[in-house]
Amino acid sequence: MKKLIQTFKNIWMIEDLRQRILITILFVAIYRFGSFVVLPGIDPAGLAALQAQTGEGLMSLLNMFSGGAFSNASIFALGIMPYISASIVIQLLGIAVPAFQKMQREGESGRRKMNQYTRYLTIFILLLQAPAYLVNLKMQSGSALSPSINWTEFMITSTIILAAGSMFILWLGERITDKGIGNGVSIIIMIGIIARLPMAFYQELSSRLENLSGGGLVMFLIEIVILLAVICGSILLVQGTRRIPVQYAKRIVGGQQFGGARQYIPLKLFAANVMPIIFAQAIMFIPITMIGYTNSTEITPVMQMLMDHTSWLYNIIFAFLIIAFTYFYTAITLNPTQMAEDMKRNNGFIPGIKPGKNTAEYIDQIMSRITFPGSLCLAFIACMPAFAGLFNVKAEFAQFFGGTSLLILVGVVLDTLQQIESHLLMRHYDGLLSSGRIHGRSGMGAY
Repeated sequence: MKKLIQTFKNIWMIEDLRQRILITILFVAIYRFGSFVVLPGIDPAGLAALQAQTGEGLMSLLNMFSGGAFSNASIFALGIMPYISASIVIQLLGIAVPAFQKMQREGESGRRKMNQYTRYLTIFILLLQAPAYLVNLKMQSGSALSPSINWTEFMITSTIILAAGSMFILWLGERITDKGIGNGVSIIIMIGIIARLPMAFYQELSSRLENLSGGGLVMFLIEIVILLAVICGSILLVQGTRRIPVQYAKRIVGGQQFGGARQYIPLKLFAANVMPIIFAQAIMFIPITMIGYTNSTEITPVMQMLMDHTSWLYNIIFAFLIIAFTYFYTAITLNPTQMAEDMKRNNGFIPGIKPGKNTAEYIDQIMSRITFPGSLCLAFIACMPAFAGLFNVKAEFAQFFGGTSLLILVGVVLDTLQQIESHLLMRHYDGLLSSGRIHGRSGMGAY
């Protein structure tokens, strides 16, 4: 406790760090305030049906990522997810389209162009998602609309407001990155997730206390233990960037172990980190946009299952996408041919393996072997909320048992603490931990 108090004092004594933390808190407060500003012409008292709809299924995930703004019919209802989807598309274009590949090689000027294209694509996605959201709002909570509203005018003005709200959130995130502490967009996502935690915790505790005679309190304590275990596992996953000793890698591919000094090849157990889950989650949100334009009577059972993140069909597709994206993202971030050339150029080699093509094939074979268990681990953590639902854990609380939400929370917190620790160590103060340095999401791109 004394160590913790001294650490806070050290943080406060560093003027630059103190200002950055205060600026971050200010911008986060602005974001949270905007989450409760309702669209013009909407009566908040009539949103009960929309709030009930976002209490379960895939809509609850959207509501969580927006910090509750989705169910409040807020000006920030669409949140930052359209920007994330646009970023993913631009990353994929940077791999498949030569023109974007050229921009990536142009350094800072190319990065600015890519960011500009990302913003244009974000606006385009917003202009599709905003009308879908408003149509769903009318279907679910038509009574919340003012009787004097002209629907066409409301649709146009509200679409502009929703698009502007999301772009304003993006601006806040960029200001946090420049003037505050941590990655701004990631922090905004994290704050939206954390904002739902206290209510979810309270609802789960209340539901278990209602069944004391059936062991409800014991079940709640078991849930907390499992949640802590999953959090610890997520921390290990996010920090799982240790390099693999060559002799262990040879054992994986069936070769013979050799003696001598320990040597390493630049491979990581979880090279893709949580990016495959984010990619897959963005794709799984597509049915919501499509169903927003569909009459409720035309929704098929398959579409209904795709809207339910606890259904077997949703989780099978979700797990398959995560495994596929893990291989895909690992392949684009770790190029075996380039790694083999770099080793040869620096007079490095893997004992028993010829330099050049043979080394590239060897590294590629190892990558394939170690990527599969990593992808299964990611898929399992991503599907944990569905397993929690099978044991009658309430949907909102179950979302914190794994999936994108938990991994984002762990990753962003570690990254932010790592930056704070860097400021402390740079000014010759002790770090946050006495046992060693904090490791963030090394190798993982910002959201």
